[in-house]
Amino acid sequence: MGSIFEKLWRLGPAAFVFKAIIAAIAADGLLLAFIFIRRTYRKRFFARRDKRVFELRQQWDALISGRMSYDRWRKKAFDRRIVEAMALDAFEAAGPAESARLLKFMRVSGLIEKRIFEAQHLRGWRRMRALVALGRTRAPEGVPALAEALRDRHLEIRLAALRGLGRTACPQAAEEILAWVGESGLTVPALPLQSALIQCCAERPQLLLPFVKQAEGPLREIMGRVLGEVATPALGLELLQFVGDEHEELRAAAARAMSHTNTGMAFDALSELAEDRTWFVRLRAIIGIGSLADPRAIPTLLKGLTDSNRLVRLRAAEALVQFRAVMVPVFQQVIQLADRYGLHAYLTAIENAGLREKLELQLQNSNMGEDELRRLQAVLHIGSLPPEEPERAEAAASPSESPL
Repeated sequence: MGSIFEKLWRLGPAAFVFKAIIAAIAADGLLLAFIFIRRTYRKRFFARRDKRVFELRQQWDALISGRMSYDRWRKKAFDRRIVEAMALDAFEAAGPAESARLLKFMRVSGLIEKRIFEAQHLRGWRRMRALVALGRTRAPEGVPALAEALRDRHLEIRLAALRGLGRTACPQAAEEILAWVGESGLTVPALPLQSALIQCCAERPQLLLPFVKQAEGPLREIMGRVLGEVATPALGLELLQFVGDEHEELRAAAARAMSHTNTGMAFDALSELAEDRTWFVRLRAIIGIGSLADPRAIPTLLKGLTDSNRLVRLRAAEALVQFRAVMVPVFQQVIQLADRYGLHAYLTAIENAGLREKLELQLQNSNMGEDELRRLQAVLHIGSLPPEEPERAEAAASPSESPL
């Protein structure tokens, strides 16, 4: 009489199948046991955390103001993580006064210094977590540690540092990002870099100018997009050099910056950009010309009504409506364009501005002949060109543009 294992061994291949089934059942049992234990642990952990969050929330004002001793929670890693998470979440919806209060609390309690130390000395996901938390504080003293992480060999770390610098939204962070890009080139995806620079350069867009001039290729294109978003009227004359640039983003930036620079040079530049081959450059130029409210711009705006892009037509119409003293002559010229899309855009702008009655009154008080008056009133009433007017052929959108 042998043992059961000897009997199984004599069974040959059938024994291996049997043993495989037994092993699979045992493995499934272990996996189910692990899942059950893990769920039980997580349930207890979250219940404990929820209870502690509620307790700390009841004492939040005392905790933030320092009336509660920091030793009561700082020496316990569980409590410290909860307090830091609550403070960082509060930053997201806090106004200037509350943000200053929270930042002072995190400085005095040493939470910021702790995150700076971790960002400089930890590795892997722990460093990434520290960088993200440091960026959420928006603390200027965290900028050097974030800038140091930009030079890490791992892309995930560089992206975490870049997003952290972007959240600080301060010129010092912009200088660090631009210096790093100047050294290393484009080593991260374009969109995170563009977003971070837009946030950090909004206060001092002039920081971008030297780098835009020196950058080449895709990096110059990114810099142009950023400059187009943050350009201000103070940069108007400095951006004249980009009116004829090969990159449309830089031409759009020049148009945006000159929109409030009421000089003859700015008007001439905007008039030139209003005929640009790229639709969003024309759009920026039309918006800029409209903001100048210069009667010399009427011919350019009338031409904008025949543009192939819908947004350009609407903006041109909105700008024309501003010239309320000459609404009747402008209306006549709009009809003479014989462009039904342009006419619809102008009439829509008139309705949106609540000026329909004013235009009707000016038509009645004008000195034009009765036939012309009836013709204009009919166009205003039916909202379309009169039958005798030859309509212009519909402008076909070029392959590089969206007809919108």
